[in-house]
Amino acid sequence: MPAFLLPHCLPLVAVRPQLPRLLEFLTEAQVLSLHTSILRVLSEIGVRVDWRPALEVFAGHGCKVDFETRIVRIPEETMQTALATCPHDFTLFGTDRKHDIQVTLEDIYTVAGSSALHVLDLDGQHRPASLRDLADFTRLIDALPMADIMHAMVVPQDIRQEAFDRILFSTIMRYTTKHYYSQGQGGSSVDDQVQLASVVQGSREAVRARPCFSFVICLNSPLVHSAERVQEMMECARHRIPVWLEATNMMGATAPISIAGALIEQTANVLAALTLMQLLNPGHPCIFSIASGGFNLRSGTYVAASPEAVLLHCATAQMARHYNLPFQGGSGLDSCLPDAQAGYERAMQAVPFSLAGVNFIHLAFGMMGQLLTSSYEQAVIDNEIFAAVFRLAEGITVTPDTMAVENIRQAGPGGQFLNQKHTLLNYRQHQWQPQLTVRMGWDEFQRERGGKDMRQRARDLARQILKEHRPPPLSEAQVQELDRRAIEMQNRAAARTYAKP
Repeated sequence: MPAFLLPHCLPLVAVRPQLPRLLEFLTEAQVLSLHTSILRVLSEIGVRVDWRPALEVFAGHGCKVDFETRIVRIPEETMQTALATCPHDFTLFGTDRKHDIQVTLEDIYTVAGSSALHVLDLDGQHRPASLRDLADFTRLIDALPMADIMHAMVVPQDIRQEAFDRILFSTIMRYTTKHYYSQGQGGSSVDDQVQLASVVQGSREAVRARPCFSFVICLNSPLVHSAERVQEMMECARHRIPVWLEATNMMGATAPISIAGALIEQTANVLAALTLMQLLNPGHPCIFSIASGGFNLRSGTYVAASPEAVLLHCATAQMARHYNLPFQGGSGLDSCLPDAQAGYERAMQAVPFSLAGVNFIHLAFGMMGQLLTSSYEQAVIDNEIFAAVFRLAEGITVTPDTMAVENIRQAGPGGQFLNQKHTLLNYRQHQWQPQLTVRMGWDEFQRERGGKDMRQRARDLARQILKEHRPPPLSEAQVQELDRRAIEMQNRAAARTYAKP
């Protein structure tokens, strides 16, 4: 089998550049103008918080709370106090320490795709996602070196949907040692997931010390914190689970049609949630997050990969830096196939995101069709794209060695550098080596690659990874206990759902 198909050809250590601060779409005056407008939204318009215990927390810290309408208006002083306690340097832990992620304002990482209901499988079939797909996607993402943080690539449609997050958690823990970006269905999800993590990590105390998962809080636009989401925030504060405070608006539908207006809405929404988290637990790890996009007025659907969505994410990264907060952005691909459209959409996102201050690029692998489909082939292609993009984001190193004046002297006018020791020692360090990309003439391409296009080559590599890659296994006792608890938790949660009037 050709070497390019083997998973061990993937680099063992993925380069993670620090942000060079090259790309900014907002002037300093515009940032300050946006900031002033965000303060006005928080203090004059407010957010609706649909959970009374949270309303009482806000009221006890100087916010204006209308308990009848559930509107909270947050003064600038309260928000600034929250920002002062919110950390921007902390760790997201893996179950294997080699996958620990040090969160800073300078580094770039990736997060896998999220919660697709369908898959485009390796036989080319578009079908509902299954539990087997969840396991296979987890192993695939675990093997891709450019993927830093695990997420549930699919929500299986062949399991009961009540409390599905427990089944996701128990399945994913079996097939990765990377940090898990989790999700839930209310406050009880958080406590249940802490219990499941304790099976893997040994105890609840171990989870509290090094939580192997974080929790995304999906905020509604415009400016609504639903009861379930607020309950999740309060439980995460109690258990000290890091949170991704994620607003997802659609320009023209759940936010103003203008980029600036959408930016103000989502930033105010996130800062209101961040304020609550810091009031509950000063110093709690929070990541400013969005998955916002456009809105197709013709079909009434989310638009992920438009130029406007890219501009919105880049500008939001700039606002997050203004508030000294780590930032996660990402909106997936609109293309339904791993084709030329998917390639240009991914590159149109990945390049500016990596240069504009997006610390965590979410929905980075295989997410297609407006977040409804996960593709095995596209996930592998995305790994290749991000490897190239991160090389670009590394920039240029200028040192006496890299300027290589003595090597130029050695070659002299009309000379060559192929036989120089400097070239041999530094070739791999200074020249990115692709895995799927073809760099050869037609005859060699036919002979060495069988004339296969990028999608076919990605399919071969994905199949080989799934055949060969086996993450470090949990013990059989841990697997059985995870499954037992997850099913028991799901049954209990379902019973509560059915019991509601």
